[in-house]
Amino acid sequence: MVIYTYSDLLQSLLEYLSEAGVSNAYWEARELAGAALGFNCRGKFDAKTQADTEQIKLCANLLARRLMGEPLQYIIGEWDFCGESFKVGSGVLIPRADTETLIERACSLLGGEKELTVIDLCSGSGCIGITLEKKLDCKEVWCVEKSEAAMYFLKENAARLNSACKPLLGDVTDESLPEKLPLADLMICNPPYISAADIKKLQKEVTFEPVEALFGGEDGCDFYREIVRLWKSRLKPEGIMMFEIGAGQEDEVMQIMIQAGMRDVRARRDMAGINRCVYGRNSVQKNEAVNLYDQLDKAERNLH
Repeated sequence: MVIYTYSDLLQSLLEYLSEAGVSNAYWEARELAGAALGFNCRGKFDAKTQADTEQIKLCANLLARRLMGEPLQYIIGEWDFCGESFKVGSGVLIPRADTETLIERACSLLGGEKELTVIDLCSGSGCIGITLEKKLDCKEVWCVEKSEAAMYFLKENAARLNSACKPLLGDVTDESLPEKLPLADLMICNPPYISAADIKKLQKEVTFEPVEALFGGEDGCDFYREIVRLWKSRLKPEGIMMFEIGAGQEDEVMQIMIQAGMRDVRARRDMAGINRCVYGRNSVQKNEAVNLYDQLDKAERNLH
């Protein structure tokens, strides 16, 4: 009978992953070993401990899944985003570090505000909405998601992270949906934005993620057009609309927002220096809104 230690399993994983051309093979080997052995292998552990039969079988199974191209995040079943661990799996988009750019910008713009209403469109795992609820002073956070599979993970994450966010199953392109939600101080969205040309060139791991969370139409901008058109009216005066974008999409998305009458439209770079976030404010300012509401009130009184 062959005896395998934790060190043996880790070395075996590393060799197979390296031969398969997996980038960051050493790091992935530690993640898979941790999932199989039941503890975090990123830190120190007793490498001479003997693995039992079940641990060896599980390690082999997880390795086989990874070599077939399944994303590491799905295999492990969770992934970190802004310091919290979010449950993920087949049917939901994997949280990525790029998206943390939206969190940083939203907190910078609204960090001093009180009792905010936030609407997270195309919410997926809920990582954006749930994180903002924890980092901002929020009165309510709505997380809108079309996919029932993704909604399962959204609700699981809300429960495990003690979030009071309000999950709503709905299609953001549904003409009747915006009126069902309150006016928002912040409307934030990581929509599908991969173009028809790029969808054919995805890495194998990405093809395991739901195509409806990736494909944004011929030029990748279909959802930006529809969301700005349908949802701008649900922003409060000076409310902010914010999007994640793909590399090179900043000019097109900014133009969509400017043509819709939004002001102070800007882009923000991620840690890699790529423009990853575009945002702008409602064209109706607070003083303008007050004057408008006064005029409507006077007109209503005159009718009576």
